[in-house]
Amino acid sequence: MRLAFVWVMTLLILVAKDITPIDTIEINGTAKDLSLHGDMLDIATDMGHIEVYDIKTKQKIKEVFIPDVKDFMGDIVPARVMSSDFIDGRFLLLSDSGVGGYSNLFIYENDKMTQLLTPEDKDAIIKARFIDKDHILFGFLSNEVALYDIQTKKELYRTQLSESKFSDFALNDNKTKAVFSCESGVLNIVDVHSGKVIKELKGQNVDNVYKVDFKKNIVSAAGQDRRAAIYDVDSGKGSYIQSNFLIYATGLSPSSKLVAFAMNEQNDIMVYDTYSKSLKYTLKGQKSTLNSIVFVTEDRLYSASDDSSVMVWQLNK
Repeated sequence: MRLAFVWVMTLLILVAKDITPIDTIEINGTAKDLSLHGDMLDIATDMGHIEVYDIKTKQKIKEVFIPDVKDFMGDIVPARVMSSDFIDGRFLLLSDSGVGGYSNLFIYENDKMTQLLTPEDKDAIIKARFIDKDHILFGFLSNEVALYDIQTKKELYRTQLSESKFSDFALNDNKTKAVFSCESGVLNIVDVHSGKVIKELKGQNVDNVYKVDFKKNIVSAAGQDRRAAIYDVDSGKGSYIQSNFLIYATGLSPSSKLVAFAMNEQNDIMVYDTYSKSLKYTLKGQKSTLNSIVFVTEDRLYSASDDSSVMVWQLNK
């Protein structure tokens, strides 16, 4: 029996490998958002621009800047880009640095910048993602969701999800559904085209859910309550992995078989088997509080934190 126990423990140690970054992308500013589009990684920064990298050549291929703004002292400073996206040659850049904390929203295409929303619209949008080339999904600070038509510059709907403050949203693989998180811990699955809430996921987080991801009908949730939650959307059932620190970021692999969470004060990323909850890898080397984790393949991922370094990780080296 003792030999069997030792063998099992040895096997677990071998499986749960410590991983260090295979590469680092240094950017001008602090990374605020990551989005992946084929071989192109889009990095939003707090220095008024996005940096775009070809992940195969490891080269920066583009920078897109939005106009500077005046701060509360009247000084001209770079506008923070909090959310960015790309589709069919069209870049989306969302800034929360407008007058009064309201949003500036831009589309960049064919070397031309077009502003869709200004602070005069009095919208406090926290996150934006393309649904297709002509429609954008918004997540508002007020925990509302809206679908915006670029051609008409009008919202097709706006739905109040709850009275709790919005935290994050993530789209499913075909962009027909989105999971929205908020400070209550309840997650709402929203039909993107109608704005209707089609399911609530609850019971695993009891406080603010900072980040969510949504792949292959699995949702992961990074909680202020130190719970790394995982839900099956079809059944609504979930479970969680307990941490000893606030969990600021999460990401699912393309198949959803692996899930990553920022699990401790050292900013280590723990990668688990989604279904067994067994720890597979510990990713060590992140310098600051994590805000984004994006899988490229089942064994490669990128992560960003509140600094100028985006880390590249290879699980099966």
